[in-house]
Amino acid sequence: MTSKRDTDAPSESESVREAVEQSRSGAPAVGSVVRDRFTSDEIFQRIVAAADEEITSGSRELFFSALAAGFAISITFLLYASLTASTDGHEVLSAMLYPLGFIYIIIGGYQLYTENTLPPVALTLERLASVPALLRNWIVVLTGNFAGGAVGAATLAYGGVLSPEGATAALRLAQKGIETESGTLFVKAAFAGLIVAGVVWVEYASRDTISRIAVVYLAFLAIPMGNLFHVVVSFTEMLYLVFRNDLALWIGLSEFVLPVLVGNTVGGVVLVTVVNYFQTTESRLESARFEGASRQLSTREWLLGGLAGRSYVPLVDTTTHTTESADYRIVVPIANPRTESPLLELACQIASTHDNATVHTVHVVQVPEATRAYGPQQRQRIVAESNDLFDDVRDHVGSYDVGYECSTVVSHRSFEEIFDIARRKNADLTLLNWGDDRIWSAVRTERPLTELTNRLPSDFLVLRDRDLDESKILLPVTQTPHADLSAEVASSLRTAVGSSVTLLHVVDSPEERERGEEFLADWASERGLGDAEFVVDDSGDVERAIEREARDHTLLVVGATERGLLTRLVTGTLHFKIVEDAECSVLLAERSKARTFLGRLFG
Repeated sequence: MTSKRDTDAPSESESVREAVEQSRSGAPAVGSVVRDRFTSDEIFQRIVAAADEEITSGSRELFFSALAAGFAISITFLLYASLTASTDGHEVLSAMLYPLGFIYIIIGGYQLYTENTLPPVALTLERLASVPALLRNWIVVLTGNFAGGAVGAATLAYGGVLSPEGATAALRLAQKGIETESGTLFVKAAFAGLIVAGVVWVEYASRDTISRIAVVYLAFLAIPMGNLFHVVVSFTEMLYLVFRNDLALWIGLSEFVLPVLVGNTVGGVVLVTVVNYFQTTESRLESARFEGASRQLSTREWLLGGLAGRSYVPLVDTTTHTTESADYRIVVPIANPRTESPLLELACQIASTHDNATVHTVHVVQVPEATRAYGPQQRQRIVAESNDLFDDVRDHVGSYDVGYECSTVVSHRSFEEIFDIARRKNADLTLLNWGDDRIWSAVRTERPLTELTNRLPSDFLVLRDRDLDESKILLPVTQTPHADLSAEVASSLRTAVGSSVTLLHVVDSPEERERGEEFLADWASERGLGDAEFVVDDSGDVERAIEREARDHTLLVVGATERGLLTRLVTGTLHFKIVEDAECSVLLAERSKARTFLGRLFG
């Protein structure tokens, strides 16, 4: 007799099958209607999962992947020319191995510009990635493709790879494109772009490698058979002519490569991407991203990217509600809400000295790679667990007279998310932890690190916690904006917890002591620290002076000596020995730049 438990519970084979079929990125592994076929929505979801990886890859990753793809294109040119020579120009036989380079690229996962039109555009159409992020992706990939094609063309031209007959055939093939009118080039290239982008769509509808190879082979065979043009192949052919002294570079670029580039782009984006996009249902966004349309970029962010806020939507981002009435806002990104209480304590103390202040704590969950992201159910579980961790934090903040907000972000670009969050929340101050579990332990960004850290969205404080005690503060003084920020922090802590403050100024020689004392007195008076203890050191050795004075203090507040403190922290190139050797806690301060015109214009 079969029990009810036996009939209701899924079999072990069914559980295993469901586990295997659940993609790590949340995209479906099998179709929902017919198991070996996908609906258009499911294909779109798989494309978005792939685009998530492409749009957030670093420039170095994209460039070298594109470089390999560009060089692989030279295989296509080599085989096409060689077979054309050996078959006396037979139209079908000469083109039989033309798709081989493309098979290497697509099956191998390399970045090809025309193949790259569909996934990132789909993400951009959903307003999950900005237009500048898309253009950056295209430019990097196209540059890598052209660089790889240039290497391949030089190898074919000077390496003796082609036989004399093959070299003659290569010249003839390349010359055919040069002699074609620009309008005709554009139309033929648009058809080629249509084919390539269509291949991508069909590729994500395929479930095995053999099917993908068959699709890629037949589709790319249509390019030589239809006398169509592919921009990377055309660039390689053009450079081959240039290297053989049969063409001027500018003429080849303007009259041949450019029309093909525009045609491929229009064909790939307009004729296929947009058409396929609009055949999916309105539920595509909900299936492609956690929490649906609320995760979309604003119109300004979509058009301007980082200039207006963020350029990409993280996997999970609950930072949607902002207390607009707050006059002073501190953002505290943390890796673990329960273990970083000293950081939160410091934030609350500083906020308590400002009128109408809010502390916004962001639990940043690092996902090492986009392909290891979680599906919707797992993401909901992460948010629920994060909210549970925040319960103790809420109780702790409640003892201070400050506003409080909390949110969760799941991303494989955790370091860059810090800057996006601070910018979107209009933070006045961002407070980071510098410990073993620091957020930047696995840095991955889509923008250069120096671009992020040299244009700070707010003032930054970085705490090196050694049993934080703010009772006796040592503040080294220099004439920099960063020291001004240190003074503001010290003044806030003196008001909040009654800290004693010592100001230290180092001069080069005893002859300069009097001038140093005058400077320190004026500096302190202007910043409301006129009643602090003054110490002027005339040894000229700044680090030794700080080390000596820090022994009698519990907190060292140090302003950045120059812009770029965060860059050096992240890359491990901060050579400030006292920060490592001091036995007390250390607080590093870096003042943000004044906002640019665009920053003032767009908020």
